[in-house]
Amino acid sequence: MDWKYRHTVLVLCMFAFFVTYFARLLVSPVVPFIIADFGVSNTQIGISLSGMWIAYGLTQFPSGVFAERFGEKRIIAVAVGGTAVTSLLAAIAPLFAVFAACVVLLGGVAGLHYSVATTLLSRTYDDIGTALGLHSFGAPLAGLLAPVMASWVGIRYGWRPAVALAVLVAVPIFVLFTWRIRPTEPRHPERSMREQFAIEPLLEYLSRPQIAFTLLIAIIATFAVNGIVTFLPTFLVEHRAQSPALAGLVFSAYFVVRGGAQIGVGVLSDRVGRDFAVATCLIAGAGGLALFVAGPGLVAVVLGVLLFGIGSSFFASLEPRFMDVLGDDERGAGFGLVRTVYVVFGSTGSFGVGLLADLFGWGVSYSVLAGLCALAFGAVVCNSVLDLGY
Repeated sequence: MDWKYRHTVLVLCMFAFFVTYFARLLVSPVVPFIIADFGVSNTQIGISLSGMWIAYGLTQFPSGVFAERFGEKRIIAVAVGGTAVTSLLAAIAPLFAVFAACVVLLGGVAGLHYSVATTLLSRTYDDIGTALGLHSFGAPLAGLLAPVMASWVGIRYGWRPAVALAVLVAVPIFVLFTWRIRPTEPRHPERSMREQFAIEPLLEYLSRPQIAFTLLIAIIATFAVNGIVTFLPTFLVEHRAQSPALAGLVFSAYFVVRGGAQIGVGVLSDRVGRDFAVATCLIAGAGGLALFVAGPGLVAVVLGVLLFGIGSSFFASLEPRFMDVLGDDERGAGFGLVRTVYVVFGSTGSFGVGLLADLFGWGVSYSVLAGLCALAFGAVVCNSVLDLGY
Protein backbone atom coordinates (compact mmCIF):
# COMPACT_ATOMS: atom_id res chain seq x y z
CA MET A 1 0.00 0.00 0.00
CA ASP A 2 1.33 3.43 -0.99
CA TRP A 3 1.52 5.77 1.97
CA LYS A 4 -0.76 8.75 1.44
CA TYR A 5 -1.41 11.94 3.35
CA ARG A 6 -4.74 10.64 4.64
CA HIS A 7 -2.87 7.79 6.34
CA THR A 8 -0.73 10.37 8.14
CA VAL A 9 -3.89 12.14 9.28
CA LEU A 10 -5.37 8.89 10.59
CA VAL A 11 -2.24 7.76 12.43
CA LEU A 12 -1.60 11.10 14.09
CA CYS A 13 -5.27 11.50 15.08
CA MET A 14 -5.07 8.04 16.65
CA PHE A 15 -1.93 8.99 18.59
CA ALA A 16 -3.55 12.25 19.67
CA PHE A 17 -6.49 10.25 21.02
CA PHE A 18 -4.02 7.92 22.72
CA VAL A 19 -2.45 10.91 24.50
CA THR A 20 -5.74 12.32 25.78
CA TYR A 21 -6.91 8.89 27.01
CA PHE A 22 -3.52 7.91 28.43
CA ALA A 23 -3.32 11.05 30.58
CA ARG A 24 -6.76 10.44 32.13
CA LEU A 25 -6.04 6.78 32.90
CA LEU A 26 -2.75 7.55 34.68
CA VAL A 27 -4.53 8.90 37.75
CA SER A 28 -6.58 5.87 38.84
CA PRO A 29 -3.68 3.45 39.54
CA VAL A 30 -2.00 5.94 41.91
CA VAL A 31 -5.14 7.05 43.79
CA PRO A 32 -3.96 5.43 47.09
CA PHE A 33 -0.72 7.43 46.94
CA ILE A 34 -2.61 10.66 46.22
CA ILE A 35 -4.97 10.04 49.14
CA ALA A 36 -2.05 9.37 51.49
CA ASP A 37 -0.10 12.42 50.32
CA PHE A 38 -2.94 14.94 50.59
CA GLY A 39 -4.77 13.24 53.46
CA VAL A 40 -8.13 13.21 51.68
CA SER A 41 -10.97 10.69 51.52
CA ASN A 42 -12.06 8.30 48.79
CA THR A 43 -15.13 10.48 48.30
CA GLN A 44 -13.05 13.58 47.66
CA ILE A 45 -10.79 11.90 45.12
CA GLY A 46 -13.85 10.26 43.56
CA ILE A 47 -15.53 13.63 43.09
CA SER A 48 -12.44 15.05 41.38
CA LEU A 49 -12.24 12.09 38.97
CA SER A 50 -15.96 12.30 38.25
CA GLY A 51 -15.44 15.98 37.50
CA MET A 52 -12.69 15.04 35.04
CA TRP A 53 -14.94 12.66 33.08
CA ILE A 54 -17.91 15.03 33.12
CA ALA A 55 -15.70 17.87 31.87
CA TYR A 56 -14.50 15.53 29.12
CA GLY A 57 -18.08 14.97 28.03
CA LEU A 58 -19.15 18.60 28.26
CA THR A 59 -16.43 19.87 25.90
CA GLN A 60 -17.37 17.52 23.06
CA PHE A 61 -19.96 19.94 21.63
CA PRO A 62 -18.00 23.20 22.01
CA SER A 63 -15.02 21.52 20.36
CA GLY A 64 -17.06 21.02 17.20
CA VAL A 65 -18.14 24.65 17.22
CA PHE A 66 -14.57 25.83 17.73
CA ALA A 67 -13.37 23.62 14.88
CA GLU A 68 -15.91 25.14 12.50
CA ARG A 69 -14.68 28.58 13.52
CA PHE A 70 -10.90 27.98 13.72
CA GLY A 71 -10.21 24.70 11.87
CA GLU A 72 -9.71 21.12 13.09
CA LYS A 73 -5.91 21.19 13.24
CA ARG A 74 -5.80 24.02 15.77
CA ILE A 75 -8.32 22.42 18.09
CA ILE A 76 -6.64 19.00 18.09
CA ALA A 77 -3.28 20.68 18.73
CA VAL A 78 -4.79 22.57 21.68
CA ALA A 79 -6.20 19.27 23.02
CA VAL A 80 -2.82 17.51 22.91
CA GLY A 81 -0.80 20.48 24.14
CA GLY A 82 -3.37 21.27 26.83
CA THR A 83 -3.24 17.66 28.02
CA ALA A 84 0.52 18.00 28.54
CA VAL A 85 0.19 21.31 30.42
CA THR A 86 -2.67 20.28 32.72
CA SER A 87 -1.02 16.93 33.50
CA LEU A 88 2.16 18.75 34.51
CA LEU A 89 0.19 21.18 36.68
CA ALA A 90 -1.61 18.29 38.37
CA ALA A 91 1.71 16.54 39.03
CA ILE A 92 3.19 19.58 40.80
CA ALA A 93 0.01 20.72 42.58
CA PRO A 94 0.86 21.79 46.16
CA LEU A 95 -2.70 21.40 47.49
CA PHE A 96 -5.46 18.91 46.82
CA ALA A 97 -7.86 21.66 45.70
CA VAL A 98 -5.33 22.68 43.06
CA PHE A 99 -4.84 19.06 42.01
CA ALA A 100 -8.60 18.54 41.69
CA ALA A 101 -8.99 21.70 39.59
CA CYS A 102 -6.14 20.60 37.30
CA VAL A 103 -7.66 17.15 36.85
CA VAL A 104 -11.00 18.68 35.86
CA LEU A 105 -9.20 20.98 33.41
CA LEU A 106 -7.38 17.92 32.05
CA GLY A 107 -10.72 16.30 31.27
CA GLY A 108 -11.92 19.47 29.58
CA VAL A 109 -8.95 19.97 27.25
CA ALA A 110 -8.73 16.24 26.49
CA GLY A 111 -12.39 16.34 25.45
CA LEU A 112 -11.61 18.83 22.69
CA HIS A 113 -10.02 16.10 20.56
CA TYR A 114 -12.44 13.31 19.76
CA SER A 115 -15.37 15.00 18.02
CA VAL A 116 -13.06 17.21 15.98
CA ALA A 117 -10.83 14.33 14.89
CA THR A 118 -13.90 12.27 13.97
CA THR A 119 -15.19 15.11 11.79
CA LEU A 120 -11.77 15.53 10.16
CA LEU A 121 -11.55 11.81 9.37
CA SER A 122 -15.12 11.74 8.02
CA ARG A 123 -14.03 14.35 5.49
CA THR A 124 -10.80 12.52 4.69
CA TYR A 125 -12.08 8.94 4.27
CA ASP A 126 -15.04 7.41 2.44
CA ASP A 127 -14.98 4.24 4.60
CA ILE A 128 -15.50 6.18 7.82
CA GLY A 129 -16.39 3.11 9.89
CA THR A 130 -12.96 1.61 9.22
CA ALA A 131 -11.22 4.94 9.81
CA LEU A 132 -13.04 5.58 13.09
CA GLY A 133 -12.34 2.04 14.26
CA LEU A 134 -8.62 2.57 13.69
CA HIS A 135 -8.76 6.02 15.28
CA SER A 136 -10.49 4.61 18.38
CA PHE A 137 -7.66 2.09 18.80
CA GLY A 138 -5.86 4.84 20.72
CA ALA A 139 -8.14 4.27 23.73
CA PRO A 140 -7.52 0.53 24.31
CA LEU A 141 -3.83 1.05 23.61
CA ALA A 142 -3.79 3.64 26.37
CA GLY A 143 -5.84 1.31 28.57
CA LEU A 144 -3.24 -1.40 28.12
CA LEU A 145 -0.18 0.76 28.83
CA ALA A 146 -1.28 3.47 31.28
CA PRO A 147 -2.21 1.27 34.30
CA VAL A 148 1.00 -0.74 34.05
CA MET A 149 3.26 2.28 33.61
CA ALA A 150 1.54 4.38 36.27
CA SER A 151 1.65 1.54 38.81
CA TRP A 152 5.34 0.83 38.18
CA VAL A 153 6.41 4.48 38.37
CA GLY A 154 4.08 5.24 41.28
CA ILE A 155 5.46 2.43 43.44
CA ARG A 156 9.08 3.35 42.76
CA TYR A 157 9.04 7.13 42.47
CA GLY A 158 5.66 8.38 43.73
CA TRP A 159 2.39 9.52 42.20
CA ARG A 160 3.69 12.82 40.86
CA PRO A 161 6.14 11.30 38.33
CA ALA A 162 3.43 8.78 37.39
CA VAL A 163 0.95 11.55 36.50
CA ALA A 164 3.73 13.46 34.73
CA LEU A 165 4.24 10.53 32.33
CA ALA A 166 1.55 12.16 30.20
CA VAL A 167 3.92 15.03 29.45
CA LEU A 168 6.59 12.69 28.08
CA VAL A 169 4.04 11.12 25.75
CA ALA A 170 2.12 14.26 24.76
CA VAL A 171 4.99 16.57 23.78
CA PRO A 172 6.40 14.40 20.92
CA ILE A 173 2.89 13.79 19.54
CA PHE A 174 2.14 17.53 19.72
CA VAL A 175 5.29 18.31 17.76
CA LEU A 176 4.57 15.62 15.14
CA PHE A 177 0.95 16.70 14.73
CA THR A 178 1.69 20.39 14.29
CA TRP A 179 4.56 19.58 11.91
CA ARG A 180 3.00 16.93 9.67
CA ILE A 181 -0.69 17.91 9.52
CA ARG A 182 -1.58 20.59 7.01
CA PRO A 183 -3.64 23.58 8.13
CA THR A 184 -7.38 22.93 7.89
CA GLU A 185 -9.66 25.70 6.74
CA PRO A 186 -12.51 26.66 9.08
CA ARG A 187 -15.87 25.58 7.73
CA HIS A 188 -17.87 28.52 9.08
CA PRO A 189 -15.50 31.29 10.21
CA GLU A 190 -18.20 33.86 9.54
CA ARG A 191 -20.66 32.48 12.09
CA SER A 192 -20.80 34.18 15.46
CA MET A 193 -20.43 32.14 18.63
CA ARG A 194 -23.91 33.25 19.69
CA GLU A 195 -25.32 31.80 16.48
CA GLN A 196 -23.41 28.54 16.96
CA PHE A 197 -24.75 28.07 20.49
CA ALA A 198 -28.36 29.03 19.71
CA ILE A 199 -30.80 26.65 21.41
CA GLU A 200 -33.29 26.05 18.58
CA PRO A 201 -30.85 24.56 16.03
CA LEU A 202 -29.41 22.31 18.76
CA LEU A 203 -32.86 21.00 19.65
CA GLU A 204 -33.51 20.43 15.93
CA TYR A 205 -30.46 18.14 15.74
CA LEU A 206 -31.62 16.07 18.69
CA SER A 207 -35.25 15.89 17.54
CA ARG A 208 -34.45 14.15 14.26
CA PRO A 209 -35.81 10.59 14.66
CA GLN A 210 -32.66 8.84 13.41
CA ILE A 211 -30.40 10.91 15.67
CA ALA A 212 -32.68 10.56 18.71
CA PHE A 213 -32.85 6.76 18.27
CA THR A 214 -29.10 6.41 17.77
CA LEU A 215 -28.51 8.68 20.76
CA LEU A 216 -30.66 6.48 23.01
CA ILE A 217 -28.73 3.35 21.97
CA ALA A 218 -25.43 5.19 22.51
CA ILE A 219 -26.42 6.29 26.03
CA ILE A 220 -27.40 2.75 27.03
CA ALA A 221 -24.22 1.21 25.61
CA THR A 222 -21.96 3.90 27.12
CA PHE A 223 -23.67 3.48 30.51
CA ALA A 224 -22.85 -0.23 30.43
CA VAL A 225 -19.25 0.28 29.30
CA ASN A 226 -18.49 2.93 31.92
CA GLY A 227 -20.03 0.79 34.63
CA ILE A 228 -18.01 -2.29 33.81
CA VAL A 229 -14.72 -0.49 33.16
CA THR A 230 -14.91 1.34 36.49
CA PHE A 231 -15.60 -1.75 38.58
CA LEU A 232 -14.39 -4.77 36.60
CA PRO A 233 -11.35 -5.57 38.81
CA THR A 234 -13.44 -5.06 41.98
CA PHE A 235 -16.24 -7.25 40.57
CA LEU A 236 -13.83 -10.06 39.73
CA VAL A 237 -12.30 -10.02 43.22
CA GLU A 238 -15.51 -9.67 45.22
CA HIS A 239 -18.05 -11.57 43.11
CA ARG A 240 -15.88 -14.08 41.25
CA ALA A 241 -13.33 -14.59 44.06
CA GLN A 242 -10.39 -14.02 41.71
CA SER A 243 -7.03 -12.76 42.97
CA PRO A 244 -6.20 -9.04 42.51
CA ALA A 245 -3.33 -10.00 40.20
CA LEU A 246 -5.60 -12.06 37.95
CA ALA A 247 -8.24 -9.32 38.03
CA GLY A 248 -5.64 -6.83 36.81
CA LEU A 249 -4.58 -9.21 34.04
CA VAL A 250 -8.19 -9.67 32.93
CA PHE A 251 -8.66 -5.89 32.95
CA SER A 252 -5.68 -5.42 30.62
CA ALA A 253 -6.93 -8.26 28.40
CA TYR A 254 -10.25 -6.43 28.06
CA PHE A 255 -8.51 -3.44 26.50
CA VAL A 256 -6.56 -5.69 24.13
CA VAL A 257 -9.76 -7.37 22.91
CA ARG A 258 -11.55 -4.04 22.60
CA GLY A 259 -8.69 -2.57 20.58
CA GLY A 260 -8.72 -5.35 18.00
CA ALA A 261 -12.50 -5.57 17.89
CA GLN A 262 -12.98 -1.87 17.15
CA ILE A 263 -11.16 -2.21 13.85
CA GLY A 264 -13.23 -5.25 12.86
CA VAL A 265 -16.48 -3.59 13.90
CA GLY A 266 -15.62 -0.53 11.81
CA VAL A 267 -14.98 -2.68 8.74
CA LEU A 268 -18.17 -4.68 9.37
CA SER A 269 -20.10 -1.43 9.68
CA ASP A 270 -18.88 -0.21 6.28
CA ARG A 271 -19.31 -3.50 4.42
CA VAL A 272 -22.45 -5.04 5.93
CA GLY A 273 -24.31 -2.15 7.54
CA ARG A 274 -24.41 0.04 10.63
CA ASP A 275 -27.34 -1.69 12.32
CA PHE A 276 -25.93 -5.18 11.83
CA ALA A 277 -22.62 -4.14 13.40
CA VAL A 278 -24.34 -2.31 16.29
CA ALA A 279 -26.64 -5.25 17.00
CA THR A 280 -23.69 -7.66 16.95
CA CYS A 281 -21.90 -5.55 19.55
CA LEU A 282 -24.94 -5.24 21.81
CA ILE A 283 -25.77 -8.95 21.88
CA ALA A 284 -22.10 -9.81 22.43
CA GLY A 285 -22.01 -7.36 25.34
CA ALA A 286 -25.15 -8.84 26.89
CA GLY A 287 -23.74 -12.37 26.55
CA GLY A 288 -20.42 -11.35 28.07
CA LEU A 289 -22.09 -9.79 31.09
CA ALA A 290 -24.29 -12.85 31.58
CA LEU A 291 -21.17 -15.04 31.62
CA PHE A 292 -19.52 -12.74 34.16
CA VAL A 293 -22.50 -13.09 36.49
CA ALA A 294 -23.50 -16.74 36.11
CA GLY A 295 -20.91 -18.57 34.02
CA PRO A 296 -18.88 -21.30 35.76
CA GLY A 297 -15.17 -21.00 36.45
CA LEU A 298 -12.34 -19.06 34.86
CA VAL A 299 -13.42 -20.10 31.35
CA ALA A 300 -16.57 -18.02 31.76
CA VAL A 301 -14.49 -15.00 32.76
CA VAL A 302 -12.25 -15.40 29.71
CA LEU A 303 -15.22 -15.78 27.35
CA GLY A 304 -16.96 -12.89 29.12
CA VAL A 305 -13.99 -10.60 28.50
CA LEU A 306 -13.88 -11.65 24.85
CA LEU A 307 -17.58 -10.98 24.31
CA PHE A 308 -17.77 -7.75 26.27
CA GLY A 309 -14.60 -6.49 24.59
CA ILE A 310 -16.44 -6.92 21.29
CA GLY A 311 -19.59 -5.40 22.78
CA SER A 312 -17.83 -2.24 23.96
CA SER A 313 -16.51 -1.64 20.43
CA PHE A 314 -19.89 -0.29 19.36
CA PHE A 315 -18.45 3.24 18.88
CA ALA A 316 -16.98 2.21 15.52
CA SER A 317 -20.48 1.53 14.15
CA LEU A 318 -22.72 3.93 16.10
CA GLU A 319 -20.68 7.06 15.43
CA PRO A 320 -20.71 6.56 11.63
CA ARG A 321 -24.47 6.16 11.99
CA PHE A 322 -24.62 9.71 13.33
CA MET A 323 -22.41 10.93 10.48
CA ASP A 324 -24.69 9.29 7.90
CA VAL A 325 -27.57 11.47 9.10
CA LEU A 326 -25.68 14.75 9.50
CA GLY A 327 -24.87 16.85 6.47
CA ASP A 328 -21.25 17.77 5.73
CA ASP A 329 -21.66 21.30 7.10
CA GLU A 330 -23.41 19.97 10.24
CA ARG A 331 -20.86 17.40 11.31
CA GLY A 332 -18.67 19.65 13.43
CA ALA A 333 -21.26 21.09 15.79
CA GLY A 334 -23.84 18.32 15.28
CA PHE A 335 -21.58 15.40 16.11
CA GLY A 336 -20.02 17.30 18.99
CA LEU A 337 -23.50 17.90 20.42
CA VAL A 338 -24.67 14.28 20.26
CA ARG A 339 -21.36 13.06 21.67
CA THR A 340 -21.63 15.47 24.61
CA VAL A 341 -25.13 14.18 25.34
CA TYR A 342 -24.34 10.48 25.27
CA VAL A 343 -20.95 10.75 27.00
CA VAL A 344 -22.34 12.87 29.86
CA PHE A 345 -25.41 10.69 30.40
CA GLY A 346 -23.44 7.48 29.84
CA SER A 347 -20.86 8.55 32.42
CA THR A 348 -23.49 8.01 35.11
CA GLY A 349 -22.90 4.28 34.59
CA SER A 350 -20.14 4.32 37.21
CA PHE A 351 -22.47 5.82 39.81
CA GLY A 352 -25.43 3.63 38.82
CA VAL A 353 -23.50 0.38 38.88
CA GLY A 354 -21.82 1.23 42.19
CA LEU A 355 -25.16 2.13 43.77
CA LEU A 356 -26.84 -1.07 42.56
CA ALA A 357 -23.90 -3.11 43.84
CA ASP A 358 -24.13 -1.47 47.29
CA LEU A 359 -27.89 -2.01 47.49
CA PHE A 360 -28.36 -5.41 45.84
CA GLY A 361 -24.92 -6.96 45.19
CA TRP A 362 -22.68 -7.32 42.16
CA GLY A 363 -24.75 -10.06 40.55
CA VAL A 364 -27.83 -7.85 40.31
CA SER A 365 -25.76 -4.85 39.24
CA TYR A 366 -24.15 -6.60 36.28
CA SER A 367 -27.40 -8.40 35.42
CA VAL A 368 -29.04 -4.99 34.98
CA LEU A 369 -26.27 -4.02 32.52
CA ALA A 370 -26.85 -7.25 30.58
CA GLY A 371 -30.57 -6.51 30.45
CA LEU A 372 -29.97 -2.98 29.15
CA CYS A 373 -27.70 -4.29 26.37
CA ALA A 374 -30.31 -6.90 25.43
CA LEU A 375 -33.03 -4.23 25.39
CA ALA A 376 -30.98 -2.01 23.10
CA PHE A 377 -30.26 -5.03 20.86
CA GLY A 378 -33.98 -5.69 20.53
CA ALA A 379 -34.65 -2.06 19.62
CA VAL A 380 -32.00 -2.05 16.86
CA VAL A 381 -33.23 -5.37 15.43
CA CYS A 382 -36.87 -4.22 15.41
CA ASN A 383 -35.90 -0.97 13.72
CA SER A 384 -34.04 -2.86 11.01
CA VAL A 385 -36.44 -5.76 10.47
CA LEU A 386 -39.60 -3.65 10.53
CA ASP A 387 -37.96 -0.86 8.52
CA LEU A 388 -39.12 1.78 11.00
CA GLY A 389 -36.70 4.37 9.64
CA TYR A 390 -35.02 5.34 12.91
